Amino acid sequence: MKSIAGKLVKIMEECGVIRKNGTNDFHHYKYATSADVLEKVNASLVKHKVASVVLPEIIENSDVITGKGNTEHLVTVKVAITLIDTDNGESILLAGIGSGQDGGDKAVMKAQTAAIKYAYMLSFAISTNDDPEADSRTDESTRPQEHHQPVLPLDNAQNCRDCGIKITAGVMSVSVKKFGRPLCMKCQKKTQGAA
Repeated sequence: MKSIAGKLVKIMEECGVIRKNGTNDFHHYKYATSADVLEKVNASLVKHKVASVVLPEIIENSDVITGKGNTEHLVTVKVAITLIDTDNGESILLAGIGSGQDGGDKAVMKAQTAAIKYAYMLSFAISTNDDPEADSRTDESTRPQEHHQPVLPLDNAQNCRDCGIKITAGVMSVSVKKFGRPLCMKCQKKTQGAA
């Protein structure tokens, strides 16, 4: 092979499918673990003498209020992955974005892990042998209900309408059903107390 492109085609061929071996017990779904993705991709990169250099950058860092009223850190990370052909010095740049949320100090690590995993999965066209859009449970939960919910502008979908603090999708959903607008837990309590 005379170019990095030829090596990348071989890597894509070897990493075509990664099974969903991870299970999220809380939300009841299976996923391809970062460890499985990195193990398979790294083995193929090494085999074909392609070095990988990852540079992460935090592009957003904020606090959100969970459905239980706890504050957690939400971090979004962008990674730039440079793949270098060690035979001829050619290189190519991959990019990925990932978000992580945690009540402790792991939000950045979760975001980096997601960004790297999905940068490789998308760049090497790695399949998990399923179609996430075929999830009938998601389709059922997004089907319009008998009673109509107010439609929210996208720019306010993650912020409390009263105080502006970022809120999770779960808090927003409960608030919209109960109060007709997205409110953080504090503003929900204040609104309920005033009623």
